[in-house]
Amino acid sequence: MATNKNKGAKSNNPPPKKKQRNDLFTQKKRRTKKYEVFDDVDDGQSEKEEEIEEAEAEDLLDGDEQVSDFDDTSEISDDDDDVPLADDFLQGDDIEDRDSGSGSDSDETDIEEKSRAIDEQRAREEEDAQEEMQLNIKEESDEFRLPTKEELEAEEQRPPDIANLKMRIKEIVRVLSNFKDLRQEGTTRKDYIDQLKMDLGSYYGYNEFLIGVLVDMFPVIELMELIEAFEKPRPTCIRTNTLRTRRRDLADVLSKRGVELDQLSKWSKVGLVVYNSHVPIGATPEYLAGFYYIQGASSFLPVMALAPQEKERVVDMAAAPGGKTTYVAALMKNSGIIYANEIREARLKSLTANLHRMGVTNTIVCNYDGRELPKILGQNSVDRVLLDAPCSGTGVITKEPSVKTSKSLDDIQKCAHLQKQLILAAIDMVDSNSKSGGYIVYSTCSMMVAENEVVIDYALKKRDVKVVPCGLDFGCPGYIRFREHRFHTSLENTRRFYPHVHNMDGFFVAKLKKMSNAKKNPVSAEDSETVEQTHRAEEIRSDKDNIKKELEQHLKKQGAKGKKRSLKKNGLSENGKVESPPTSKKRERTENGKAESPPTSKKRKRKFPSKEEITKAREEKRKALREKKKQARKEKTGE
Repeated sequence: MATNKNKGAKSNNPPPKKKQRNDLFTQKKRRTKKYEVFDDVDDGQSEKEEEIEEAEAEDLLDGDEQVSDFDDTSEISDDDDDVPLADDFLQGDDIEDRDSGSGSDSDETDIEEKSRAIDEQRAREEEDAQEEMQLNIKEESDEFRLPTKEELEAEEQRPPDIANLKMRIKEIVRVLSNFKDLRQEGTTRKDYIDQLKMDLGSYYGYNEFLIGVLVDMFPVIELMELIEAFEKPRPTCIRTNTLRTRRRDLADVLSKRGVELDQLSKWSKVGLVVYNSHVPIGATPEYLAGFYYIQGASSFLPVMALAPQEKERVVDMAAAPGGKTTYVAALMKNSGIIYANEIREARLKSLTANLHRMGVTNTIVCNYDGRELPKILGQNSVDRVLLDAPCSGTGVITKEPSVKTSKSLDDIQKCAHLQKQLILAAIDMVDSNSKSGGYIVYSTCSMMVAENEVVIDYALKKRDVKVVPCGLDFGCPGYIRFREHRFHTSLENTRRFYPHVHNMDGFFVAKLKKMSNAKKNPVSAEDSETVEQTHRAEEIRSDKDNIKKELEQHLKKQGAKGKKRSLKKNGLSENGKVESPPTSKKRERTENGKAESPPTSKKRKRKFPSKEEITKAREEKRKALREKKKQARKEKTGE
């Protein structure tokens, strides 16, 4: 029975043992999770231990009832083994903590050492780079060598290398900006300039004549800025028609339509600049109603310089397509009279259409040659004249790129000849006794000196006029000296406008005031005297003076008797003045009793030296002066 009791007791005891073992396993699992959080190093070991313990638990739980006293002993042993395991884990944690602490310290020291090494390496690399740069600067010479003839011939056979051309242009500009220090030995400035002309012509597409003129007009750096500006479009500008609206109201209406705009500048009260537009500017209801006119900023300037007053008589000698004429009418508030002349009949349609659209009512459109207007309208009959003369268009290359290759010296000379005739006709139409007027404004969209300063200087010599300020606060003054030309000092009052300086098309504006209705020298239509001829005339006068002196010296030797004969032969009096040839016929009287002078013989045209002869003579004089200076220096050094 005892045995049975023991068996029954034993049989009653196992269930709680299972619970205890489950509790133990759960505790062990929690410990492993806890240690996983603190130690990432022993993850693999803890996972293996968990697997072993789970296997043992399954064997114990799934076992049969054959568990006997051995189980109790096993339980005891298990309970006894659990304590040292926990201690081992705790001890292991302490060890690991110590190891991790020492490891963290070592990691910090390693990071510091590595950062120091990296800093040192960077410092060494920077030092090496500076040394290399200095060595390269010492080794590389700033001297740029021009290509030889063979290299240029090889380039002509191949397609153009744009990158090489651009680099060579930059190098030549750099050398010319500091020619004394950077020039190549044995080469002159002319060599560099000739090469620059060739490269600019091939890179930007200019012909030899036009690029040569631009190189003569501007310094090298400014020349590059100008050429680059010609490659960019100018901003779109519109002019408010004050006959129909105000600038503020127009800007508000257009901004509501999606047009981004702003005021043009302080110098204009009616101009607006359009930056962007979601609608076509030339097709808005406001444009069709004549509220504004699409016009370049440079076209405002001649009308502003003219400054027409109300109830005046004004002539626009080249009016089409009507931008300047409508502006004049707006300033005059549709009072007075405007004669809008246009020589080309095909352009009269656009002129009349714009006049109607803009609401101009004081304008008379005519179709005549501008040179004949004084005969038609009458001399000294108007108050002001605006002459926007036909020109070569070298200032608007942005709009017309064909100018780069189409213009030549003959074209410039033809334009200049026509412009001289037109400006004299304009001066003849103006009345110098006008109370409010008596002004002529001459403008071109050209940058050529022959079409601008030369024409104004010619008018100053042929008519009693003077150059007055244009009334424009900005712009570059006109030339007084340009190469062999010497102009009147009052040409400083003229104004030049450039795309690279003022961000508008190239333009020239001059304002003249007529002092009297008398003519200095009446000029025929065929007369096209230039400034060069005046210089030649001065040289001829000096030659005459020299001849007179030589004759006087020669006459002293001959004596008093031969003096009169030689003077008479040379057409000179005893005072050295030129005597008029004696007339063989006396003055005959006509039927009305008036005396008539006999017909005089035609004057022989004097032959002037050519440009090449003048330049050669100047070069010889310069060489002689240089040699004299060198000899003087040598004498000073020798003393």
